[in-house]
Amino acid sequence: MIHIKEVARQTKITVRTLRYYDQIGLLTVSSKTEGGHRLYTEEDLKRLQQIQFLKGIGCGLKDIKVMLSDPKWNWSISLKSQLVYIMEEQDKLKGIESSLRELINGMAVEGGDDYLALQKLIRLSTTNKSRLQSYRESMFNDMELELLKRVPKMRGEDPDSLEWIALLGQIKRHMKNDPASSRVQNIVRRMLEKQMEDFNDEEEFINKLWDIRKSPMQSEKLGLYPIEQEVLDFMERAYEIYISSLQKSTT
Repeated sequence: MIHIKEVARQTKITVRTLRYYDQIGLLTVSSKTEGGHRLYTEEDLKRLQQIQFLKGIGCGLKDIKVMLSDPKWNWSISLKSQLVYIMEEQDKLKGIESSLRELINGMAVEGGDDYLALQKLIRLSTTNKSRLQSYRESMFNDMELELLKRVPKMRGEDPDSLEWIALLGQIKRHMKNDPASSRVQNIVRRMLEKQMEDFNDEEEFINKLWDIRKSPMQSEKLGLYPIEQEVLDFMERAYEIYISSLQKSTT
């Protein structure tokens, strides 16, 4: 017979939890001391291991009580159902993770305007997914749809997406500057370098995507993160200045 305090020490399960298991009939102890302290047998400890294992794979205490009490319990069906449940929960958590990443990255783009980022992402989240896919397929051919997958996403955690997000945030922070300033031109230079890295020789696709991006309605239909028109106009002016300076340097 093992004292409840020793069981708690060995298993790292609190005395309070062990008492609760006893109260609900999940793990009824075999005996007690004269002072009323619970004592456990080896069989009790085996059952406790079973309880903790089943609890660890996500089973509820009520279900565990039935599972361990019914000798005819169909373990195969029960565990398969639990697996389906866990996989569904994982999908939900993945969705929550993506939304959190979008929000954090949106806040980075908006330069600390958390409320604006939140409102933009709420608007994006209401987009009809099937309609979004239908619009994409109407605007792009099969090869371009594959290229579209390379476009950085606000929910992205890869270094490429994060750098694009940082560059866009820098553009927004420097909008009070002259688009010809060295700071702005350095940002545009890096944007173009990354564009070449990701979409080398795909100028037609880039131009089509930029034309869509410049239209708030089309941009929203495509599911792109909303960027204010003045920001897009500033980027285009900075880009034209950069290309013009390159042409002059080569002539």
